[in-house]
Amino acid sequence: MQRRLTAWLIALVLGIGMVAAAASQTGRRIAVLYPDIGEPYRSVFAKIIEGIEEQVRGRVISIAIGNNPNQQEIASELRRQDVRVVIALGRNGLKVAANLERDIGVVVGGVVSVPEAEARNFTVSSLAPDPALLFGRLQTFMPAVKRVFVVYDPGQNAWLMRLAKSAASARGIELVALEATDLKSALQHYQSIFATLDMGRDALWLPLDSTTVQEAAVLPLVLQEAWSRNLTVFSSNVAHVRRGALFSLYPNNVEVGRSLAEHALTYLTSANPLPRGLVPLKAVQLAVNVRTASHLGIDIAGKQSGFDLVFPEQ
Repeated sequence: MQRRLTAWLIALVLGIGMVAAAASQTGRRIAVLYPDIGEPYRSVFAKIIEGIEEQVRGRVISIAIGNNPNQQEIASELRRQDVRVVIALGRNGLKVAANLERDIGVVVGGVVSVPEAEARNFTVSSLAPDPALLFGRLQTFMPAVKRVFVVYDPGQNAWLMRLAKSAASARGIELVALEATDLKSALQHYQSIFATLDMGRDALWLPLDSTTVQEAAVLPLVLQEAWSRNLTVFSSNVAHVRRGALFSLYPNNVEVGRSLAEHALTYLTSANPLPRGLVPLKAVQLAVNVRTASHLGIDIAGKQSGFDLVFPEQ
């Protein structure tokens, strides 16, 4: 009996070692192209790479991409290292990866959005939180909300609004998605929303959208009006929670890296093609403004165990 147990333990240890070695060897065929950029973004990309390496159980080839990369030099290095799949982070990484030979797989991350025509060629993991997760969290805080307004630029977020409409419908929420291609039309939409909203029943979602959620002109107006009217505002940008939005979902960067590595490993080990197009962020953390919650009459005490960031900072 003792000999059989010892043999089983030895086999188990050897098996684990073989799996780890295989994963590590696979990791050597994965390269990460990341932007050569300063803080705070450098630390963000470092955390994503940390997650990638944890998932593949070993080091990957990491190449920093500046503003004027030598495309031929990078391609030669990837061939020399026998790289089979590239994880391209940020805009700089994507630009280089888009010009690589077609026999190298490409997984894109660390971007909010890319043009849909371009996204059709790759698996693009967006940093925009999954609307289904946002609406789920909204109903946890404000179960009476039945209508959500959002102002968006279709050039940036048409893909996300398609997902949002399905997610809202599944939860019994009416999504009123208003298109705006410039700041003037965005402001007009916000003024219309404030003139027609139903307090307690309505909420406003601020997506990651540089046209319609302009930091200097739009955000102060929206947050001031929301405070005076007791309107629930939630955001896809964690910085907005510090300034008064009720909550936001934001990336868990290590888990983002793990997810990107999963896509890369699938490409290497499976005959099935990777999904193409934009995929919303599911590896999220939660930030909450407890002052805003109190102002809206939300009993926050029983819900704090799931908070990753709390504002105002204690």
